[in-house]
Amino acid sequence: MRAMVYRGPYRVRAEEKPRPRIEHPNDAIVKVTQAAICGSDLHLYHGMMPDTRVGMTFGHEFIGVVDEVGPSVRTLNVGDRVMVPFNIFCGTCFFCARGLYANCHNVNPNATAVGGIYGYSHTCGGYDGGQAEYVRVPFADVGPSLIPDWMADEDAVLLTDAVSTGYFGAQLGDISEGDVVVVFGAGPVGLSAAKSAWLMGAGRVVVIDHLEYRLAKARSFAQAETYNFTEHEDVVVLLKKLTDHLGADVAIDAVGAEADGNLLQHVTSAKLKLQGGSPIALNWAIDSVRKGGTVSVMGAYGPMFSAVKFGDALNKGLTLRMNQCPVKRQWPRLFEHIRNGYLKPSELVTHRIPLEHIAEGYHIFSAKLDGCIKPLVVPDAA
Repeated sequence: MRAMVYRGPYRVRAEEKPRPRIEHPNDAIVKVTQAAICGSDLHLYHGMMPDTRVGMTFGHEFIGVVDEVGPSVRTLNVGDRVMVPFNIFCGTCFFCARGLYANCHNVNPNATAVGGIYGYSHTCGGYDGGQAEYVRVPFADVGPSLIPDWMADEDAVLLTDAVSTGYFGAQLGDISEGDVVVVFGAGPVGLSAAKSAWLMGAGRVVVIDHLEYRLAKARSFAQAETYNFTEHEDVVVLLKKLTDHLGADVAIDAVGAEADGNLLQHVTSAKLKLQGGSPIALNWAIDSVRKGGTVSVMGAYGPMFSAVKFGDALNKGLTLRMNQCPVKRQWPRLFEHIRNGYLKPSELVTHRIPLEHIAEGYHIFSAKLDGCIKPLVVPDAA
């Protein structure tokens, strides 16, 4: 089959690779119809995540058609149109029983923290991802769901991570009616978090970024107030002024490991790899939220040290909530919002890239070219 293959930082290409096979009775093989490139994939692409091995196929956002099922699979049939959450989980361990699908204890040899994730380094289990023509789906009775007949493919593929994660980020903020919510980062996850904040009762939603085309999208897609942090001497002071000098009730970090805004932090993390991620956005969130407020962290960080202002969070009495999103837990409510017309995930899609042009797709997304917000990967495009 053809698949995206990692050859080292900033080097990916489409290559021939062995078609995946059934390795366990509860596996399925899915023929991918659409995948996506996620901002988290860029952390791998830039060499930010440990144990990302040459030859790996990325891609944790994908949908497709069931091509083959193992002998013990009961809930799927060949030909079913399915959406697959980015979490690989068993459904029965201590953590899965509590809905913590992102922390499954049975799918990752390194499972002291995260569970399994498709296409996200051997730190997350070493599973190949969906930026390919076919992908092996373990625990096929547990993870995938049938795509409802009324749901468009481009809406479904964004529910496998970006939109579900943004919704989860707003959910972790424990938003009360009328709250002021500030979202750092206007990528697909941040935009989804800002949109979701309204659905949870926010009275005011503010989005911070430094790219004008993404801020424009935040205004049109999420109906948010927007501010470009490069136009202000201190974004924390700005946010205090906007909130009667108290601070926002909820701050959501949807940026993660490669945040801009402080040259020293960016260089020591993104360039020299001395930190598990640049903590700029997270520190802005801690500083700009009011005393007793809540900080929700959706941005991806590596397992190493990061220079986070934990003392400030302690002394302000903040609630910090974070995790990888347990995607499937979000779907019932998100299905309702989409069917009722409150949410249209496909509005985030800006580019549709043939698998053969995957290297160009990563370059466009990484370099923020051509107004790129969310690129999809189409395996069978001519």
